[in-house]
Amino acid sequence: MFRYLMVLAGCACVSMAMAQEPPRRAEVQTATEALLRVQSSGEQASNRLQVQTAQERDQSMQRWLDTYKYVIPDFYRWTKMTSSND
Repeated sequence: MFRYLMVLAGCACVSMAMAQEPPRRAEVQTATEALLRVQSSGEQASNRLQVQTAQERDQSMQRWLDTYKYVIPDFYRWTKMTSSND
């Protein structure tokens, strides 16, 4: 019973912390941040309908299907990179 009360209290604390507004940053943005903001807001969206020809649709579908041709390896080899590995 005590365990359930602790889990409930923990969930309540987490939900209260998430409900708080994140701290505001200064309005300094990198070029990437500015482009992502414009893209997500739709501020500069085209007023013309974007159309695709049948050939373009076929080519994009073929590129998507070709991604399934690559073999997924059983495991990946990796090495730890540090600044001393120059």
